[in-house]
Amino acid sequence: MTNELEKLRLGKLAPDLLAHLLATHITVDERVIVGAAVGEDATVINMGDRYLIAKTDPITFVTDQIGYYAVQVNMNDIVCMGGQPKWFLATLLLPEKGTTPDLVESIFSQIADTCRQEKIAFCGGHTEVTVGLDRPIVVGQMLGEVAKDKLITKKGAKENDAIILVKEIPIEGTTIIAREKAGELKELYSEAFVRQCQDLLFSPGIGVRREAEIALAAGEIHAMHDPTEGGLATALQELATAAGLGVRLDYSRIPFLPEGKLLCDQYELNPLGTISSGSLLLVVSPKSTEPILTAFAAHRIVAAEIGLMTAPECGKIMLVEGKEVELPIFPQDEIGKIFA
Repeated sequence: MTNELEKLRLGKLAPDLLAHLLATHITVDERVIVGAAVGEDATVINMGDRYLIAKTDPITFVTDQIGYYAVQVNMNDIVCMGGQPKWFLATLLLPEKGTTPDLVESIFSQIADTCRQEKIAFCGGHTEVTVGLDRPIVVGQMLGEVAKDKLITKKGAKENDAIILVKEIPIEGTTIIAREKAGELKELYSEAFVRQCQDLLFSPGIGVRREAEIALAAGEIHAMHDPTEGGLATALQELATAAGLGVRLDYSRIPFLPEGKLLCDQYELNPLGTISSGSLLLVVSPKSTEPILTAFAAHRIVAAEIGLMTAPECGKIMLVEGKEVELPIFPQDEIGKIFA
């Protein structure tokens, strides 16, 4: 537990504080199959012949294309449990200054267009102009379905399972930097390069639905997780915690996005702790590693085996230049530095 007088940092709550809050205040019933827990991103509810997957996540770092972000980020956590995203609701909180009908129309259009593209119903929510904000915030809620025998949870991860990272990191971090710091970057790099970094939002994109479907068709998947706030390192920490296992990451095998590495260096961010939606972590049976990598290669999608799940007593380790170090912990996402 943190000290009651301690000021909380920007970003996710510390795991120990979150664990305390969940243990103290969360209530469930017999129909809740997967409830709130550190490392879990969605809840699963028994609806009789199938499971309902429910997810909620806010978009707070960006203003440009915020509606697109909201749908994609919430959808990712549904597909990471083997589910089909079906219904989306959004709460739009808008600042007193600068909010116009055109701005609201733009956000609604982004949400509706993305839902239409993904065959998801945009079916409700709430919108208001409120005090104390300097930028729009969208809180999304995605609902999806999964057959009972197709549900995938992080607890399905097993010791000695291989860890595969699909798509380079940090896609989302790179596009956020390029969109939020466009003016500064155009003084240092070409306008074409800045636009290229901005367009990573759409290609390769921050969604992982297609990648999850490819993986599920190619091999035996025990767990999936998308590295969002806190980046790859935090995602691996969460995955290991939820699975009750250790993890061993080989730094030399991580596929880094060249543009992302460049912009992270520019703003002194560590890519391992930078928000990385668009990438997908797979925990797979060792016998499925090659078939899955082959499937991604056939689709010309970058994928690499970057480590393995280990016994819990082995801890959370990263191999760097032949030496074992503790897998880094990022109490705050590195992207926060560009807003300081």
